[in-house]
Amino acid sequence: MSGDLLQELDALEREAERELATAQTRAETEAWYSRYLGRKGALTQALRNLGSLPPDLRPQVGRRANRLKQRLEQALKERQEAIRQAEIQDRLAAEKVDVTLPGRRPSVGRLHPTTRTLREIYRIFGQMGFQIYDAPEVETDEYNFTLLNIPEGHPARDMWDTFYTTTPGVILRTHTSPGQIHAMREYAPEPIRVILPGKCYRHEDVTARAEMMFYQVEGLAVGRKITFADLKGVLVNFVDQMFGQGRRLRFRKSYFPFTEPSVEVDVDCVLCAGQGCRVCKYTGWLEILGAGMVNPVVLRNGGYDPARFSGFAFGMGPERIAMLRYGVDDIRYFYTNDVRFLEQIG
Repeated sequence: MSGDLLQELDALEREAERELATAQTRAETEAWYSRYLGRKGALTQALRNLGSLPPDLRPQVGRRANRLKQRLEQALKERQEAIRQAEIQDRLAAEKVDVTLPGRRPSVGRLHPTTRTLREIYRIFGQMGFQIYDAPEVETDEYNFTLLNIPEGHPARDMWDTFYTTTPGVILRTHTSPGQIHAMREYAPEPIRVILPGKCYRHEDVTARAEMMFYQVEGLAVGRKITFADLKGVLVNFVDQMFGQGRRLRFRKSYFPFTEPSVEVDVDCVLCAGQGCRVCKYTGWLEILGAGMVNPVVLRNGGYDPARFSGFAFGMGPERIAMLRYGVDDIRYFYTNDVRFLEQIG
């Protein structure tokens, strides 16, 4: 009976070694282990007959079975290592770099369209003698409203849905106009010509032409004998340089508490050539800025005597300018961080 069991073990060894040699993946070796060395494997099943042997034959057969188990476990380890090394070589071959190929051109960054537009605005107004004045984005209610002739309870406050902070009287500025007071109080009584660029914040619905956070560029000129004709000449020159000669420009009467008289300035819509689209609300015109002569109350709050000084102010949105300049039909594209959009503009 022991001879039969020894022959069975010999046959099992040959069969196991033959199958292990054909295994090509780690999964196949794990299946082989279950088939031969697992709890329900062929070797385990064969050893169950060990108890039926005479006591004097059990040691001989037991030693043979242990050697077979050790030999198969070692063969399994060697086969798995060979498979692992083959997988490494295959991966290295697949990821091999051909050093003779020409190098890949590195990706070059570019300026955001808003930044490019702002720089062009700086250049144009710089040629007209305006300097850049940096004003704070976090303002007091006094600077953002009261000193601009918008006292508490004034109906004009309804024009701005304001972001308030937890500190009473401190808000995120709703426009760049508070910078007028900062600039005037710093330079009064000297004449000034400044532009005040920066971010503004309003709690309003985001649409194709409006965002809750946006840039503005404020303009302010104060001096003796400044008239509305000076304001018109500055704006016409700006539009000609920004959009090219021949653009149609119109002034519409309007109302702002901090200017008197006040106007809104439109250009014919570049996107639809004046035919009407969703951005221009199908009017053929797109508003680019508001402007007017500085209200005497604001001049006085800024430190100037309205009897001796006059001035004009204007405010524009660079994104609105960029939409016309680059043919963009939705202002939300400027804040989506989509590289494809930035590459098209760049």
